[in-house]
Amino acid sequence: MENTNLPTSQNRLPPTINLLTMFRLGLFQMSLGIMSVLTLAILNRVMISELDVDPALATGVLAMSQLVAPARVWFGQMSDAKPIWGYHRTGYVWLGAAGFTITAFVAVQIMWQLGSTIQSIGGWTLNSDTLGWTALLALVFAIYGLALSSSSVPFAALLVDVSEEDNRGQLVGTTWSMLMLGIVIGGITGGVLLKNLDQSTTALVANSGTALLADSTSLATALESLKPSINKLFTIVPLVVVGLTIISTLGVEKKYSRYGIRSTIANREDGITLGRAIKVLTASRQTGIFFTFLMVMTLSLFMQEGVLEPYGGDVFGMSIADTTRLNAFWGLGTLIGVSGSGFLVVPRIGKKKTTRWGCLLVAICFGLIILAGFTQEQSLLKVAMLLFGLATGTTTTGALSLMLDLTAAETAGTFIGAWGLAQAIARGMATLVGGVVLSIGEALFTVPVLAYGLVFAIQAVGMLVAIWFLGRVNVKEFRDNTQAAIKTVMEGDLDG
Repeated sequence: MENTNLPTSQNRLPPTINLLTMFRLGLFQMSLGIMSVLTLAILNRVMISELDVDPALATGVLAMSQLVAPARVWFGQMSDAKPIWGYHRTGYVWLGAAGFTITAFVAVQIMWQLGSTIQSIGGWTLNSDTLGWTALLALVFAIYGLALSSSSVPFAALLVDVSEEDNRGQLVGTTWSMLMLGIVIGGITGGVLLKNLDQSTTALVANSGTALLADSTSLATALESLKPSINKLFTIVPLVVVGLTIISTLGVEKKYSRYGIRSTIANREDGITLGRAIKVLTASRQTGIFFTFLMVMTLSLFMQEGVLEPYGGDVFGMSIADTTRLNAFWGLGTLIGVSGSGFLVVPRIGKKKTTRWGCLLVAICFGLIILAGFTQEQSLLKVAMLLFGLATGTTTTGALSLMLDLTAAETAGTFIGAWGLAQAIARGMATLVGGVVLSIGEALFTVPVLAYGLVFAIQAVGMLVAIWFLGRVNVKEFRDNTQAAIKTVMEGDLDG
């Protein structure tokens, strides 16, 4: 298909993206933040607490959206090679957004069917009905993950296409700040809804956060009270998300994309296929080094996600509401860290140094979180979480800016897909690894602070290991190897 988004003159660069357009692009990221909270937090809570689904099974169903992460490489390559409606990125972003919003609503309806089945048999058991609905729900979440990947990967590639090295940090800082804003908005929306959910369920176990449904009648009552509000939420919000996606990207690729100028094969009929893209992807040892860095960094950042709130309860005696608010301190810090580092730090010291300092600060913050446990000072824990957010934001901005640099114009989507795959694998593993380490800590130590401290200490060590890998990342070597590989691939001489 003809690449209609090319400028009229190959020698004339598109205009430099302005701050307003950066914020406009951030609307898509904000939408992803809202959807992530609604889909993962609320549905997870409803399945476990209100429908009495086994927690391991419920989280496993939700994890299906991450297990399809390898498809990200394919979607990235497709956006590189096969334009939709004449554009390499925008069409994929729009179609993917429509797909994941529709599947989110479908998932809710299947969840109600699962709840009704549980109600009719008096609890979740291993029979054909419950297994059937659970399997169908898992399949829908896998489709949700595919749709999300088909939208988010081309969007990230679009950020590469419309930016230059000198303004990429600002673009990352702006768009990822909007992502955090979306998470905050989703959290507020979810918090209001969850407050209503707590009032609709029966027999809360003190300090456990788990609602035990006494009988099928109470379950039926809870379901009927939940359905209208959640169905409405998952009808209105997806429509808003689709609208924001269109507003965010409409006309941006046509006006600002440099893909046609940068790519040496933009108009060639024999563009880079998936097989050729994989060969380019693996041509440089730098790909493996950066892939490993992303995995170690992401794993070390998020191992505490399933541990932090129990830490507040077991070590500090905090209430459920108080432990939930710890995420607000982390979120606020991350929001400031992402936006501030994108505009103030990255332009001054560079992407790699920003990432290195961010990783080091994260490791120090884990030490503060452990120290707070020994003092049992809630105020110190809250300060530590705020600082942890700042450090996380700095690390994220530096790493993402560097990630967007480590692409080739001809295969930007493919590389973005690979980097996204590394992050998805690590995020999928993080909660599980954190739980396993905590279990080991509880077996080794009788004092809770030591058991939880083991998790945070390993995260700190992980960030230091990430710094070691980062020191071996060489952008120039990556680009030289990749460009040579692209030339060889297109000549058909690269051995498989």
